[in-house]
Amino acid sequence: MTRRTIELILLCVAAPFVVLLFAMLAINAGQTLDFNTLGVPLGIFVAFVIAHLAVRKFAPGADPAILPIVFALSSIGICFVERLAPNLAMGQVMWLFVGVACMVLVLAFTRNLDKIANFKYTFMIVGFLLLLSPLVPGLGQEIYGSRIWLSLGSFSFQPGEIAKIVIVLFLAGYLASNREMLSVFTWRVGPFHFPDLRVLVPLLLMWVIALLIVVFEKDLGSALVFFFVFIVMLYAATGKKFFLITGLLLIAIGGVGAYLAFGHVQVRVETWLNPFADAQNTGYQLTQAIYSIADGDLFGQGIGRGLAGNIPVVESDFIFAAIAEEIGLLGAAGVLLLFLCFAIRGLVTAARAKSDVSSFVAVGLTSVIVLQAFIIVGGVTRLIPLTGLTLPFISQGGSSLLASFIIVGFLLRCGDEGTGVGQEIASATSSLHANSVLGRVSLGKRLTHTMFIYSALFALLVGNLTLIMVVQADYYQNMPGNNHTMAKEARTERGTISTYDGTILAQSVEQADGTYERVYPAGDLATHVLGYSSTQYGNTGIEAAENDALKGQQNFASWTDVLNSLAGIGSPGNDVTLTLNSKIQQAAQDALAGYSGACVVMDPETGAVLGMASSPTYSAADTEALLQAAAANPDSGDSSLLNRATQALYAPGSTFKIVSLATALEDGVAKEDTVFSSPGSMEIGGAPISNFNGNSYGDITLARATELSSNTAFGQLGVEMGADKLVSGAEKFGFNKRIEFTLETATSLMPEPSEMKAWETAWASAGEPVGTVDKAKHPSPAGPQSTVLEMALVGCAIANDGSIMNPYLVQGIYNANGERSFTAQPNKFLQAVSKETASRVKDVLKGVVTDGTGTAAAIPGVEVAGKTGTAEKPNGNDSWFVGMAPADNPRVVVAINLELAEEGKGTERAQNVLKTALQVQGLL
Repeated sequence: MTRRTIELILLCVAAPFVVLLFAMLAINAGQTLDFNTLGVPLGIFVAFVIAHLAVRKFAPGADPAILPIVFALSSIGICFVERLAPNLAMGQVMWLFVGVACMVLVLAFTRNLDKIANFKYTFMIVGFLLLLSPLVPGLGQEIYGSRIWLSLGSFSFQPGEIAKIVIVLFLAGYLASNREMLSVFTWRVGPFHFPDLRVLVPLLLMWVIALLIVVFEKDLGSALVFFFVFIVMLYAATGKKFFLITGLLLIAIGGVGAYLAFGHVQVRVETWLNPFADAQNTGYQLTQAIYSIADGDLFGQGIGRGLAGNIPVVESDFIFAAIAEEIGLLGAAGVLLLFLCFAIRGLVTAARAKSDVSSFVAVGLTSVIVLQAFIIVGGVTRLIPLTGLTLPFISQGGSSLLASFIIVGFLLRCGDEGTGVGQEIASATSSLHANSVLGRVSLGKRLTHTMFIYSALFALLVGNLTLIMVVQADYYQNMPGNNHTMAKEARTERGTISTYDGTILAQSVEQADGTYERVYPAGDLATHVLGYSSTQYGNTGIEAAENDALKGQQNFASWTDVLNSLAGIGSPGNDVTLTLNSKIQQAAQDALAGYSGACVVMDPETGAVLGMASSPTYSAADTEALLQAAAANPDSGDSSLLNRATQALYAPGSTFKIVSLATALEDGVAKEDTVFSSPGSMEIGGAPISNFNGNSYGDITLARATELSSNTAFGQLGVEMGADKLVSGAEKFGFNKRIEFTLETATSLMPEPSEMKAWETAWASAGEPVGTVDKAKHPSPAGPQSTVLEMALVGCAIANDGSIMNPYLVQGIYNANGERSFTAQPNKFLQAVSKETASRVKDVLKGVVTDGTGTAAAIPGVEVAGKTGTAEKPNGNDSWFVGMAPADNPRVVVAINLELAEEGKGTERAQNVLKTALQVQGLL
């Protein structure tokens, strides 16, 4: 099979993919598939078939893969230009046809590249004149901050694009003539050898020219391309790593100097480091590009479905961001792979070339395309600072496209001059062949090293893309200022959130303009559980925890849901059903009326949260106004958005005696009938321990001490147990452990045992933290600090035979058709104590309600067990209650804390919550 036949087959293989690309664009634009919509890809294919015939005639020995690669890249470019700037698409197609024609002309009229060496200095002068011509007053034009254009009437052109080719031709001729001289280092400094200063003049000249471009034309991209291409060609010609190292040092010195001296360079670097710092001004283009890329995921949003149109001049410098967004990581990586394949075939062409000039032309022109692609994609993806370059073959722009096709023409000519294997070996051993590539094996090694470098560069690009599109995608998508997310979510029907008994807490209602507004039919019911979904401030609560499910991007109920998601087809979000019961939830909220505090109601057997309330509360419909007010006045003291049930830490007061009692019984430290002295006040550890209101109870059993909530008795019990056992026992109930819960939850705390004195241990056993003066000697908390949720779990442990189930709020998730995709499965969190100990503690807690401090919790016809608590504070006391019913087989546990409330108020309010829960469950 000949090279040209392979080329034709590869063109035919690429053609269906190109047609599919344009077909997807037409379908997503609502157009029918006919000759009008598919005429452009067919026309492009015909142009490349004609180019193939020209190559078959003028360069039959050229590389067979280059033309198909260019066909794929340029077709992708035309497709996305048509998608992003339809008014410029036809002009881009015409430039493609002109470029193909120029490529054919290069093949037809450049039959012997060795003649370039005879005109190398002419090429040098022409190249530098073209490069610097935009500086001429009256001709040069500054666009988007860079002075790189020549303007003749309505026609504008970038002479730098052609200058790249001309300068590469000069360098190829220069290096071919001076290769041996450049390879010999005659200047010796100590043990080191350096090239003659005269040899370094071209290197220094290129460095100066690059700096001039940066300074006067503000064209960072072209400066980097010119200098790097020269370094690569110099290395290929000499094999001296000295030139690579020196070149990199010069770039570093020049870069630092340019940064210190010029404002536009500083802006580029600062924008690269943090584009979000000035996201509406200097960083706007880059932030919008990052938002688009992050939305791409693996398979993309679908052609025509992305929001890359928000990026200024996206069809030119930032077209790769649109590609990544709409055809995903796989498609974007495929584009990069095509450029890497171009690099491979270009360097293979250089290795086959029959002369030094042809080889160096191939190396230089291949490097122009490959390095330009790396620099612009690296800038768009924040791998390196952004520069104003176009993506070869893809970006909109006639100058770039024309120059790229001329480069292809020269590469095909270099490939056609390949000598064949037999001739290559012969020429390598013969010094008589005037045009032979001397040291072919050495050249091959240098080109291999260059290929490794290019492969590493593109591997970095793919790795960086993966970081943005997969690893960090959620971070970027959930940034408060991400207008892409705001726009998409405004047009997405977010799923409903409802209670277990069918009360809708939140739903999306379509507006006249096609957007959706979040509404809250139940008012302030369960607002702290529900959270908020704000395009400006982000999401909290269930709206945050189940965000992907509510948007329909997770918890798929059928294969149809999966395929729709992968295809980028919008569908209503999934509905989330909570474990909350609306009546129990309302009772929990009513129990907090007039106080700050929290109430949690749970099913101890499963861990399902039946009610969770926090006060002060707010109306979900007023969230935006509350957030704006809080942002405007952070010191306002408004804490209504705080979920006190899970995020506030309190001293648990005497409700913690449940933990102390259970630990003592479990470890055999004491029994229910163990007698303690209970004076109104006593000294333990050199400091006083006192009962509430100084009440004295004489000698009482541990059970009676629990019923009467004797601090002095429990203080003695705590010292007898010791700090280690007390803290260890608390940790078995969940203190000092992270709770896996749907909502953000603070960790309930216990002190470090080694830091606890006897007095602190005594008070800790009674649930009261005592202050420490020296935080350096006592960095851990002074005593128990608990969330209301944690104390509910303590109650669940006693109610559920010593086992604590993981608390959960989401009962099920359903798609728009009512198909269930998720059902909660109860699972165990901790085994706090044995079944026997739990039963013994529960019996003691019954006495608290019948004959102790908790009589206000009693419910006629149902036995209740529980524990009261009063957490004493300098400005008032918190009123606690943890209770369960029916006591013999508890089906509900309530934990409540009312801040700065009168004694017993928490118990009184909890009684109604227990009663409501039992009524809902049919037990009362």
